Amino acid sequence: MARPKSQFICQECGAVHSKWSGKCSQCNSWNSITEETVTATPGAAGKAKGSQINMHKLVGETAPPPRLSTGIPEMDRVLGGGLVPGSATLIGGDPGIGKSTLLLQTLCKMAMAGQDAAYFSGEESVEQIRMRGSRLGLAANDMPLGLATSTNAADITASLYTAQPVAVAVIDSIQTMFLPSIESSPGTVSQVRASAFELIRAAKAKGAAIIIVGHVTKDGAIAGPKVLEHMVDTVLHFEGDRSHHFRILRCIKNRFGPTDEIGVFEMKGHGLAEVANPSELFLADRQDNVSGAVVFAGLEGTRPILVEIQALVAPSTMANPRRNVVGWDQGRLSMLAAVLEARGGIPLSGRDIFLNVAGGVKITEPAADLAVAAALLSSMSDLPCPRSCVVFGEVGLAAETRRVAHPDLRLKEAAKLGFDQAILPPAKAKDISAPDGIALNYASDLNQLIATLGGMKDNSL
Repeated sequence: MARPKSQFICQECGAVHSKWSGKCSQCNSWNSITEETVTATPGAAGKAKGSQINMHKLVGETAPPPRLSTGIPEMDRVLGGGLVPGSATLIGGDPGIGKSTLLLQTLCKMAMAGQDAAYFSGEESVEQIRMRGSRLGLAANDMPLGLATSTNAADITASLYTAQPVAVAVIDSIQTMFLPSIESSPGTVSQVRASAFELIRAAKAKGAAIIIVGHVTKDGAIAGPKVLEHMVDTVLHFEGDRSHHFRILRCIKNRFGPTDEIGVFEMKGHGLAEVANPSELFLADRQDNVSGAVVFAGLEGTRPILVEIQALVAPSTMANPRRNVVGWDQGRLSMLAAVLEARGGIPLSGRDIFLNVAGGVKITEPAADLAVAAALLSSMSDLPCPRSCVVFGEVGLAAETRRVAHPDLRLKEAAKLGFDQAILPPAKAKDISAPDGIALNYASDLNQLIATLGGMKDNSL
């Protein structure tokens, strides 16, 4: 008979410890280690012989995987064309950001297109889901969408095996699921790992696309063991500031398509609405003749997005000047401020710096360095940048600028929205095909950027 034994497992990173401790030595999180009971495998079970595995050649005839359209083009874009039958997708996001709303809208769209769908909730009752569907205007009598409330992963797995085949199923959420065979509470590392394994195995056996909702930690990472992200085929993050009405669905991992794709949604009274042209929406509230505001031509996956970067530089009365950042990396801002002072002679060490990416967007690519530098210089000099100019490029520690990927896509998006100037790192003529009507201003280093902005000051109004 298997002997139960105890392990001390960190609920943040999944690290196993020999005894309880107040702080995890792997991820440095406090009060995250809990005791879990595991069942030891009998010695006879490990002596079973395996069978030979057939090997296949790398080259062969393989058809591309079929796709199930979600009925929401923005979500299909992020998924690489739609859901793949038998795939597992993990979506995470802050509480109240709209994960359940987005997935309910997705299931209703697919059900109205004739796909059998199932929604398993461990957090809400059927009445609550019906109320949300009615509020969003999604209720339809002939819709092949089944609702169920359960936290037993074994029951959900049995339903997927025995019920009529479903094309897509949603599990909301994996932290509420448990297996009766594991003696630990729902949400622990053992329960999350084992429940996810059983659900994914059932979905792949029945050829159903399964979407699993995951909670996130205070740092924004999906709660539970990291192995959960390795088990699934696609990992999505639904992000945004709840004080803004924009939401961004970002692809972190995708075995069936490109990563780093984003879909932009707007939260309205009838649910989440797609934003076909996010650049135009993000720039809709721009103010004229304001110093410290620069338009950055960014790229998320294959989609170019124009956003406004706002900077405010003010004298500081504190011993350690503040560096407050919203939507960008604070460490990169500190590096850029040091380069501007050491290489460009711009006195920033005794000043507070506040940086904001308008619209609640989070920028991760280093191509925003040159736009941030331009915004800081504009705020320092109190001279507005030209309204019809976009800026992009990476900045190194020697104050040199570096080329970034896909400048053509960035310039094309800028020209489409009426911009007629661009500041960017120098590149070979064959690498850039500038659209008609847009003038290119090359800056090989920050000193050239300063000179370029100074030459544009007469056109800044």
